Amino acid sequence: MVAKETPFCDFGQPAVYFKLRGVDGREWTLDDCRGERATLVMFICNHCPYVKACIDRIVAVCNELAPLGMQAVAIMPNDVENYPDDSFDNMQRFAQAHQFPFPYLYDETQKTARAYGAVCTPDFFGYNAKLELQYRGRLDESRPSLPKPDARRELFEAMRQIIETGKGPREQYASVGCSVKWK
Repeated sequence: MVAKETPFCDFGQPAVYFKLRGVDGREWTLDDCRGERATLVMFICNHCPYVKACIDRIVAVCNELAPLGMQAVAIMPNDVENYPDDSFDNMQRFAQAHQFPFPYLYDETQKTARAYGAVCTPDFFGYNAKLELQYRGRLDESRPSLPKPDARRELFEAMRQIIETGKGPREQYASVGCSVKWK
């Protein structure tokens, strides 16, 4: 496992268009995944211990913010030939097991992950209603080996601020996770 940190938020960077197959068999585009007030694009996978440790908290954030106008999408960018735990069938099982309230998409060519500049799983990109980047930070300060039940909910707070004001917080901390498994 190679841990990577995300770069600092490039405020105002536009979201990148994509068209990817979801675990539901449907083709999804950025427009299909766009929220009325905010959009959260996440790069995750099934096997990463960082994702496994926080997936239920990610689902909770998305469930809580959906009624306020945020829509989320998760994209799996890894090389499934060398990481079969991330296969499409396993993506379907993972999404079902954790009751994803958002589309879970397979970036088979890895073009979408490269276009976004994704570096790790999880990697969070929070956009305002105009699809301008406002957050590129962590879920919270917890780590797989050091869970913190009282951790400040940084992703939740940032996305709520984006929903309410269209602007993300200026203070952001890098997300840390397993490196994207490039082909």
